Amino acid sequence: MSQITFEQVRRIFRRGDETFMALRDVSFEVREKEFVAIVGPSGCGKTTLLRMAAGLEFPSSGAVKVGGKPVKGPGPERAVVFQQFALFPWKTVRENIAFGLKCQGADAARQQDAVTRYLRLMGLEGYENAFPHQLSGGMQQRVAIARSYALDPDVLLMDEPFGALDAQTRVVMQEELVRLARVNPRTVLFITHSVEEAVYLADRVVVLSGRPGHVQEIIDVATVRKQDAWDSCEHIEEVMDLESFVHLRTRIWRLLRELEQGAPRTPAAAVA
Repeated sequence: MSQITFEQVRRIFRRGDETFMALRDVSFEVREKEFVAIVGPSGCGKTTLLRMAAGLEFPSSGAVKVGGKPVKGPGPERAVVFQQFALFPWKTVRENIAFGLKCQGADAARQQDAVTRYLRLMGLEGYENAFPHQLSGGMQQRVAIARSYALDPDVLLMDEPFGALDAQTRVVMQEELVRLARVNPRTVLFITHSVEEAVYLADRVVVLSGRPGHVQEIIDVATVRKQDAWDSCEHIEEVMDLESFVHLRTRIWRLLRELEQGAPRTPAAAVA
């Protein structure tokens, strides 16, 4: 079952008297409880696609659907995690996690249960009463992710959520997200500039061409992960040493390099 569907999506922007096409005839789907990452050259429309799924932007033509229904605006079945942590500085960790639930009118017991669960799952126990400025960047992003998961969304939309973190913290957060996805799977659309991050996290990787962005290729990672038992590896560096991981990473990098250099290439058929 498809949770997110892009059907022949085009997005045209107008600046004064000029127009330019950011996306051209983009079609792909994200299945229920599937993790799909999007990579591509800068300016290819990755974030625009995510914002369309969130209901923050709309296609010039084509359709974007979530749960089989056209997206007409934001909805409670979707939660968004941005690169910037977007926490309320005057609220504690507990209050930040509970904020969305409180806005939805959830009773105190449900708020407490959700906060307690995600404090534990995200390794935030002991920081319940801390304010954002008292936390590291990685800890702040844990709070932002916990707040999104606490809403119990069907779909999680993540726009380079680890882009502002230092390299070591980013690795830790990638491992945390994999662990969380195992115990609490969600349908995830994930935007990243990092090929390694995309291959490590995603079930499939959508490679977009340069502007106007269109689907160049869709890489099946989940099948390779199962065949080589990536999940038996405890840490990310063990996965990255595997020959299958190196092969997928090299394949995507080579494709991106061709796209950046403008090499002519016929879009490949999507891999199911």
